[in-house]
Amino acid sequence: MEREEFEKVVEHAIAALPDFIRTKLQNIDIVIEEQPIVHKSLLGLYQGVPLKKRGVWYGNVMPDKITLFKKNIERISSNEEELRHWIHRVIIHEIGHYFGFDEKGLQDSGY
Repeated sequence: MEREEFEKVVEHAIAALPDFIRTKLQNIDIVIEEQPIVHKSLLGLYQGVPLKKRGVWYGNVMPDKITLFKKNIERISSNEEELRHWIHRVIIHEIGHYFGFDEKGLQDSGY
């Protein structure tokens, strides 16, 4: 999939999130990289301070960041429909980390 189309799918997946989730996404950037440098099988990565760990001290900080690794998501998808599914799933997973869920909690929830 061309990068522009991939970006549109990401934007659509974010827009399709329920309002009560989307309105909580503050001070966060969602970016697309071709592939990770270190962990070659990584689909996405959340970097930042999860909402439930933010205290009164939290402010004037760089945005949290969710990175989607395009080539890895494409690699596990056998067609465009599956690719769209994986993009949505990775976004939900990484937003889960933003809200403070750990890997086990997300996997137990099906993400």
